[in-house]
Amino acid sequence: MKTPVTVLGLGAMGTALAQAFLAAGHPTTVWNRTPGRSPELEGAIRATTAAEAVAASPLVVVCLLVDTTVRDTLDGIDLTGKVIANLTNSTPDQARALETTLTAQGATYVDGGIMAVPAMIGRPEAFILYSGDSAAFERHQADLAVLARPLFVGSDAGLAALHDIALLSAMYGMFGGAQHALALMHSAKVPTVEFTEQLLLPWLTAMLGMLPQIAAELEQPPVGQAAGSNLAMQAAAYHNLLDTAVGQGIDPMLLRPMGELLQKAVASGHGDEDMAAMIRLLG
Repeated sequence: MKTPVTVLGLGAMGTALAQAFLAAGHPTTVWNRTPGRSPELEGAIRATTAAEAVAASPLVVVCLLVDTTVRDTLDGIDLTGKVIANLTNSTPDQARALETTLTAQGATYVDGGIMAVPAMIGRPEAFILYSGDSAAFERHQADLAVLARPLFVGSDAGLAALHDIALLSAMYGMFGGAQHALALMHSAKVPTVEFTEQLLLPWLTAMLGMLPQIAAELEQPPVGQAAGSNLAMQAAAYHNLLDTAVGQGIDPMLLRPMGELLQKAVASGHGDEDMAAMIRLLG
């Protein structure tokens, strides 16, 4: 028999998680703060209270709106013997604090960061980052694998959230630049689909190939090696990006921070270095 599982929270993501457990044959108990959500969960056992839902299963997967909602939901519930896998988006400090709180209530805590949208749950391209109690993760790794590829990143409960936030930060930064590029093209009535498919996507893909080198130089700065594209040169030309945006009637708000960081790097004496030097200025 498959491990009984409880899912707390039936928003779009929580519903997708519950569906994946049901499809894999897990007895699945569900609870939501708003009754009547997700009537399509055929076969699920619907609990009337969060306490009832928690009592039904050894593995409790939590996917609620924010950290405060998780705390309010689990407050006062006996969690003795339960593994809480919290997949609610949070900060590293929130994850560590919640581990302390829920451990005091008897739980074993695993934090998670979902690197997928609801439609990707149960598909091979989705993965979920986990941190916290390694023994609990190993015990339920096969159960959690029905949701997405599980990746354990460390026993510090905050590490999953840190990895999650880092990846999301990179995504939003990339999309911010892409949105600015599309705004420029749209301002000149250039077909944006053709631009994206023929130029933008191949260009970004090629440039992303530089990331391993930047990461390597961050950990071990090169000695006596000329930068392939030094920061002084980039800073001198960067104003053209801002001026062009203004000329096209586009707000350069998404570009200004990078320009300011470039200028700071040059002013700090890093003009002959490459992009890894900019990362050190953020710390």
